[in-house]
Amino acid sequence: MVAQCTRCPELAKTRTQTVFGVGNPNARLVFCGEAPGADEDQQGEPFVGAAGQLLNKIIAACTLRREDVYILNILRCRPPGNRLPLPTEAVNCREYLDAQLRIIQPEFICCLGACAAQNLLQTNVAIGKLRGRFHDYRGMKVLCTYHPAYLLRNPAAKRPTWDDMKMLMTAMGIEVP
Repeated sequence: MVAQCTRCPELAKTRTQTVFGVGNPNARLVFCGEAPGADEDQQGEPFVGAAGQLLNKIIAACTLRREDVYILNILRCRPPGNRLPLPTEAVNCREYLDAQLRIIQPEFICCLGACAAQNLLQTNVAIGKLRGRFHDYRGMKVLCTYHPAYLLRNPAAKRPTWDDMKMLMTAMGIEVP
């Protein structure tokens, strides 16, 4: 059970709680981020801070609701200081990620940022080269785009992210607004 996990001693010692995921367990679409931040660690839910508010707007712009999708992260615990997940931590948490995806069986996964995309797809290719097309992960269509936190720091990246979301909506059969 993830709440008692101690595979990453540093994370187990510094977390407030594990952040498993939230949303529709029968979702066609899963959004995957890198790891919980401070707000997520406190509330026990992924993407609830400023980046989460922007993700909510992106979801709404796609004519979906947060309750329609499932949101999770590569890690279930917050890395200290919001640092990037270490490769060993991602490997330690992979069993939980794979189990969630097996249970949900989404048709589509949207990786938010390089860390999520590279970990899920097990590649070192830059996010700029991964985005703009679909990848396959165990029969699920994976679209990679910029992380909402990156968009908050770099508003110019919102346009290519919206292009990615339009591609996703088209593939899902959702009319693009």
